[in-house]
Amino acid sequence: MIISREAREALEEQFLAPYATFSRASQGRQHAEPPDPYRTAFQRDRDRILHTAAFRRLEYKTQVFVNYEGDYYRTRLTHTLEVAQIGRSIARALGANEDLVEGICLAHDLGHSPFGHAGETVLNELMRDHGGFNHNHQSYRIVTVLETRYKGWQGLNLTYEMLEGIAKHETEYDLSAVTGYDPNLRGSLEAQIANMADELAYNAHDLDDGLRSGLIVPEQLAELELWQRVTADVGWQGGKLDDITRHQIIRRLIHIENVDAIQATAATLQASGVQTRQDIQRLPYNVVGHSQDFQRMNRQLKDFLYQNLYRHYRVVRMSAKARRFLTDLFNAFVADPHQMPPSAQARIAQDGVHRAVTDYLAGMTDRYALQEWQRLFDPFTRT
Repeated sequence: MIISREAREALEEQFLAPYATFSRASQGRQHAEPPDPYRTAFQRDRDRILHTAAFRRLEYKTQVFVNYEGDYYRTRLTHTLEVAQIGRSIARALGANEDLVEGICLAHDLGHSPFGHAGETVLNELMRDHGGFNHNHQSYRIVTVLETRYKGWQGLNLTYEMLEGIAKHETEYDLSAVTGYDPNLRGSLEAQIANMADELAYNAHDLDDGLRSGLIVPEQLAELELWQRVTADVGWQGGKLDDITRHQIIRRLIHIENVDAIQATAATLQASGVQTRQDIQRLPYNVVGHSQDFQRMNRQLKDFLYQNLYRHYRVVRMSAKARRFLTDLFNAFVADPHQMPPSAQARIAQDGVHRAVTDYLAGMTDRYALQEWQRLFDPFTRT
């Protein structure tokens, strides 16, 4: 049996919620292409994102811990895959378009610089007088300009809906202002689900890595309501936290966060009376969210992670290293762009030297940035 694209589109219209984003109703691509015989437009988008060089580089980009800290901590790639899994689970329960959610999730961190949020902060400061730097904007730039894989146009030629979802990817930490989309419209249901999945994965998995590394110990978490709830659910009453119990706790945390997000969002959707995708986007609030109890508990967890993990002295030291490495590289390449590879120099005529340098730096993995720094500043390293 062969299932055609048309059959898949018909299944979407049969099983998805009326306010979901349907592949057949896509506004299309900037450059016309014949449709795929078996994949929907959003499945095709997702596959194009998976095959980018930027996606492969995520394997060696920092989440919280630099890659050389250990093989078991999250990287941008593992975080992205976990976000996509959570996003699909929520989308499936709410009748949203899973393929669109997955594509947005897979693309949401493509623009991250090396060394995590520390690297983004440094590049934004260095680019203060030249348009700044934001990893959401950079993700959009990658899929529309920087990935060159087709004759006749720049970028991946993704659908309008996928690009809008990437442009409107917004969490508490990342506020996108990419132009070209109506700022008065909210993200689609699928874009909002991707945002929720990103935040949910951040909290759970950074807590997991913090515990595994020893930078956080269970006793520090005792006053958090969310910790009290999940440890009670798994029957852990203190003492040594072994690996199996830690996995149980994190798994339970993700489960109850997912369930609450699905139930709270379903209630909001029903109360709002929305009937179409456009109805959701015109609302003055996001429909995807947690209940008030979970909002409060998640706020406690976020504040705890900020104070005890992201501001831990070892993480701060890594951030200070990132500042030195990226500042040195940025200044050296701006002063003499001929030190960059020809492919990076080629962007100067179109984008200016500062943006071309930033594109080159943002595309680096942690390891490659360290190697470039050594090539430029270590007299005993071959250039």
